Amino acid sequence: MSATSAGADARPAGWHRGVGRLVAGSTLLTAVSLLPWLSGTDPARTVLRARSADQAPTPAQLSTVREQLGLNEGPFSHLVRWLGGLPRGDAGASWVSGEPVLPQVTSAFAVSVTLMLGAFTVTVAVAALVSARTLYLGSRHRLRQARAGTAAAVLAALPKFLLASLLATVCGVWLGWFPSSGWEGAQSMVLPSLALGVPSGAMIGGLLDQSLPAAFQEPWARTWHAYGFPAGLIARNALRRALAGVLPQLLPTVVALVGGAVAVEKIFNIPGLGRLALDAAVAQDLPPLQTTTLALVLLGVTAGLLLQALRRALLGPALRDGALHTLHQPALARRRSTRWIAGLCAVALLALVVAGLLRDPLNVDTTARLLPPSASHPLGTDSLGRDMLARLGHGALRTAGVALAVTAVSAVLGLLLGMAARVGAGLTEVVSTLPAVLAGLLTTAVTGPSAWGAALAVCMVAWTPYAAQAAALLEEERASGHTLASISFGAGPRYLLRHHYLPAVLPAVLRNALLRLPTTVLVLASLGFLGLGEQPPTPEWGRLLSENQPYVELAPWTLLGPACALVLLSVLAVSATPSGPNRARRKGNR
Repeated sequence: MSATSAGADARPAGWHRGVGRLVAGSTLLTAVSLLPWLSGTDPARTVLRARSADQAPTPAQLSTVREQLGLNEGPFSHLVRWLGGLPRGDAGASWVSGEPVLPQVTSAFAVSVTLMLGAFTVTVAVAALVSARTLYLGSRHRLRQARAGTAAAVLAALPKFLLASLLATVCGVWLGWFPSSGWEGAQSMVLPSLALGVPSGAMIGGLLDQSLPAAFQEPWARTWHAYGFPAGLIARNALRRALAGVLPQLLPTVVALVGGAVAVEKIFNIPGLGRLALDAAVAQDLPPLQTTTLALVLLGVTAGLLLQALRRALLGPALRDGALHTLHQPALARRRSTRWIAGLCAVALLALVVAGLLRDPLNVDTTARLLPPSASHPLGTDSLGRDMLARLGHGALRTAGVALAVTAVSAVLGLLLGMAARVGAGLTEVVSTLPAVLAGLLTTAVTGPSAWGAALAVCMVAWTPYAAQAAALLEEERASGHTLASISFGAGPRYLLRHHYLPAVLPAVLRNALLRLPTTVLVLASLGFLGLGEQPPTPEWGRLLSENQPYVELAPWTLLGPACALVLLSVLAVSATPSGPNRARRKGNR
């Protein structure tokens, strides 16, 4: 078998991806069409309540709505009728307002895509700042120590809705630099783009910063440095090599903001696609919800195709010819400060938890509402007079436990689907842009509102970053020379999985999962805030952030405690992660 044919056979056929996209998109649209019937509530009652806020509609009113909307025909007749109108440019009319759906979705889609492009610009800038030091030192062959990634972990752990509230208050209201509400022009997108782009840029930059040292250890980089090639040229080619593995993360991290920026859109009053999808789902307004879902599916598939083409262009003919050099983390020394940072974060978290467990988290004192930090209340009190330190401590185990379980399940599921390229081909692109709120509504319709229902909803969408990363790394590993050499010597699937595929994929997926751990907490919180997950008065960290977000200007200390706890958890997780695979370290020690 030649290297060219082996490299070509390693990639799944194009028709497999096409079938995967078609099946995944069809399944998603069908599930959305069943939402009003799966929920167990009368769709006519929900629609009538959305129209007139009538809490006790009469049977005659309900019967009229059912007849108008044809609800007695069942969900599949509605789906067929809606699909039949799409070729004519007719997506139906809203069940609530009666207005045509397509103009609403088109306008909201344009706003969300514009916001996504602004967030993408900020993402690129922040990612460049995070990885600039490694790029500079590596191009000059002066990279001696592994970076802890604490700066990226801190920025990635910032809640988007909290950052949006701070930016709107400080830069919009107090300083008047940019509009704090509405969508009127280019200035209106600055603050929301920063709120969305800074955490996303830290996420992408952290992954890129972890990949660059391995790119600088490739034979070509050492040879070019020995021959005196310009550092800028070495940096550009190393960046091109490392970007190939990070590029698929743009789909679930940045492109997903089109439908997943609901909280930020609400804070800045932006008429985007996320708000439209949420409002339609809550009101069970099926035509706009179906059209919005279809737009997100098409966006995910298109963006996935573009990113895949760009990635293959970056890797060049080596991917096709099976001549890639596998990226392995070099044996860089860990800074002593990294251990100190991890230890301090662990001690601080433990102190907060122990101190909080000694207090009552449910004691309501209306005379002590929104008190600032003091000796009796070290982290202040919330809007009901409850001690914030007590609620933070009692919510620690539940928050960390559920988030770790969801992250572990999502990472394993993503790893399996990413490595089973023929089965998961196209599925990642479709699910990447699905808002977690919509997944939560679908799950709650079956299980009812609960913490584990919300966890299941997050697992439905949170596996996509790991699947995209695993698929990209696996494709590169299969196209490497040493893998093809093992195959030529008769290595079987089990040997390849143990000695090639898992060592190339597992460490990177693990670091990615730990970097995304605070994001999982916040997504779970957003579902609980909408009544789809953890219910009050449970003192879960994300819920503490959501409940106290309206008081960010009046009582910022109500947000400071849970936000700092999330940052500490993120920094601890990243600092405690090994910088590279053991195989690379053993090679470096020989």
